[in-house]
Amino acid sequence: MERKILIVDDLHPLFIEKAEALGYKCDYNHLITLEDALAVIGEYEGLVIRSKFKVNKQVFDAATKLRFICRAGAGMDNIDVNYAKQKGVALLNAPEGNADAVGEHAIGMLLTLMNNINRADAEVRTGIWKREANRGHELKGKTVGIIGYGFMGQSFARRLAGFGVDVIAYDKYKTGFSDAYARQVSMEEIVKHADVVSLHIPLTAETDLFFNDEFLFHFRKPIFLINTARGRVVKTQAVLNGIKAGKILGVCLDVLEVEKFPAIAEQDWFEELKQSGKVLLTPHIAGWTFESYRKISEVMAEKLKNLVIKT
Repeated sequence: MERKILIVDDLHPLFIEKAEALGYKCDYNHLITLEDALAVIGEYEGLVIRSKFKVNKQVFDAATKLRFICRAGAGMDNIDVNYAKQKGVALLNAPEGNADAVGEHAIGMLLTLMNNINRADAEVRTGIWKREANRGHELKGKTVGIIGYGFMGQSFARRLAGFGVDVIAYDKYKTGFSDAYARQVSMEEIVKHADVVSLHIPLTAETDLFFNDEFLFHFRKPIFLINTARGRVVKTQAVLNGIKAGKILGVCLDVLEVEKFPAIAEQDWFEELKQSGKVLLTPHIAGWTFESYRKISEVMAEKLKNLVIKT
């Protein structure tokens, strides 16, 4: 019987090459709709998805032959993980594939924000030459607090190594992870000491709107905030409140509570976010490099190979 994989999102062809070498037939249909996918998913042993649609009970129940899902990225928030376990469906993701990209992007955003690079560039292009108004902050001597010390948090920590900063990290689900790049601490120490806070946690029911007014209230010092994780980990209005109150000096947001237009423009907070001179925005591209595009496929293919060997 033919073993088939349905690929519903854009994917580097390396995965297809390696999956076919394992005996699978890959149907690559990155333009497929959820409705069309539901009509054919019952034929497939595997599904490869990035963020095309939510893999919920409806999808699982239609996918009667499904043995595994490959998530082309890190987060699993668009997959019903608990129902997958009930169905015995293996979940393979690839945080190793874009961790380097996320670490570099977080550094780039932070340096751009702290040194007013975007604003200064825009001013010079319009004939404005302001030095004092664009005086920046140095990273050296600061304490950087990383919340979530998985692949992404570790990647960011490694890239901070040459900046002369004290890197502290908190992870609710890990212990004994202090290394050459970060020192494990409690959340109390993060809120007491951090000058910069970078979020690297998955979106779950527990972390939904994790960074809110109440959480920000506990910080002892004004902070720079970076979010390259998931948009709904941060309550946007809490960020704006923090900026107005002087508790947030600046914020780098690669992800937003609501993403893509026109949905973003319809949010009450968007105009204020856009007009603030203390906010740097990018369109969910922290892990989106030419290199990570290939590496994600490499990682998923290797994990699929290991799954096939085990079974």
